[in-house]
Amino acid sequence: MDIQLKRGLLDICVLRAIKNEDSYGYKIIKDMKPYIEMSESTLYTILKRLELAKMLTVRTSEHDGRLRKYYHITKLGLDRIEEFKNEWREVMTIYQFVIKEDEE
Repeated sequence: MDIQLKRGLLDICVLRAIKNEDSYGYKIIKDMKPYIEMSESTLYTILKRLELAKMLTVRTSEHDGRLRKYYHITKLGLDRIEEFKNEWREVMTIYQFVIKEDEE
């Protein structure tokens, strides 16, 4: 798979994982595990990129005596998910065209 395409898909997956509630690294990986495997280093690179793009914000809170970073999706992040859904419909239309000859 094209690396840029995969990168974009992983960004969307991370945004989706925190769409309904703030979350932290380990939980994000756990929530995504049934769909996609992701290493911690990959996740934290994505989270930093999304934070710089203002698609999420970060807050630190103490949990069991340790500091934990919680990630919250912003309006820009929510908008990116919706934009992706529209783009994906177009990709699926192209896919249907490409496989059409296989079905005939």
